[in-house]
Amino acid sequence: MSSPDAVLAKFREYVLGPLRFMNLLSCFELGIVDVLKGNAGGGMTAVQIADATGIAPHSVEQMLYLLVKEDFVSFDESSASYALDGIKHLSDDDLGRVLPWMDMVKVVCLRQLYYLTESVRTGKVVGLKELYDFEGNFYEASTRYPELQASWGAMMDQVTGFIDPWFFGNLDLPDNAKVLDVAGNTGLGAVLAYRHKRVENLHVTCFDFPEKEAEALENFRAHGVQDHCSFIGGDVFDSVPKGFDVVMIKHFLDMFDKENVFRILKGVHEALDVGGQVYVLVPIYPEDVKSSCSVDFFPAYFLGCTMAQGGPQKISTYEQWMEACGFKVTKAVSQDISAMPPDVIPVHGIICGTKTSP
Repeated sequence: MSSPDAVLAKFREYVLGPLRFMNLLSCFELGIVDVLKGNAGGGMTAVQIADATGIAPHSVEQMLYLLVKEDFVSFDESSASYALDGIKHLSDDDLGRVLPWMDMVKVVCLRQLYYLTESVRTGKVVGLKELYDFEGNFYEASTRYPELQASWGAMMDQVTGFIDPWFFGNLDLPDNAKVLDVAGNTGLGAVLAYRHKRVENLHVTCFDFPEKEAEALENFRAHGVQDHCSFIGGDVFDSVPKGFDVVMIKHFLDMFDKENVFRILKGVHEALDVGGQVYVLVPIYPEDVKSSCSVDFFPAYFLGCTMAQGGPQKISTYEQWMEACGFKVTKAVSQDISAMPPDVIPVHGIICGTKTSP
């Protein structure tokens, strides 16, 4: 930016950002968008929208000024009526990607980010303490507070559905492979691995805290894979189970700073035999961060809302870290941004390493 005016205009974007976000999301939450969608493209006055949604006509007008400005909604002066404009071009699948993200940002992030400065300063998720009187990280808190789990889970289900086919398409497994899914939660990753990779005599084990075993085993039974998937309870920071050919680490390493990432990777290296492989799936930053949307989201998300540490790295950084932990990197690929919907925020990478010596 080459002038004070350009810098100040950029500051204005940041000042207005949270208000613009909530104005748009509230138009969905208030039912205004649904009412306009249900009108089959015809215009509706503020009074008609108010009658259908139960809010005041004046409030309808105020809420729709921004959407008219941004061409999400059109306004016809002669009839004083509103109709969908840009939003009408979005499919249900498009909205099914965007709205869970918006809800998650509202429920998980906006309130907690009031305490971002304190979280960074103290290395603790201060928002959880202030809002929920909870000591710990967000993922622990989400098991206790259903509204957090519901909002975050809906977003993660959308991300998982989008990213897993690409991940498993890059996962090479031999016949008779024994696969360990580190931090596999309640077993869905193990189920998907088995279903996506139809190799002979494949067995996938979910490794996570012991309290998740019952739900994981029930998930295996529900999906009919109980003979091919199993569970081991434990803590990755204590030890990693041995006897596996391939270790998957999905949506996990980015939660931690370098020191803890090294602890995890070195634990996996120690557990594998020579020739064993690790596949890491993580959101990544591009080498040129100016081309990234991820840097707009993840630093505040991890430091202020979830872990008070962690955050994605460039794929070259993950390669260096894996080599430093004893692995030979054999594959490092990232998603093709040009093939992704323009609303998608995280771009993922896969880094595969092989243990070549004891």
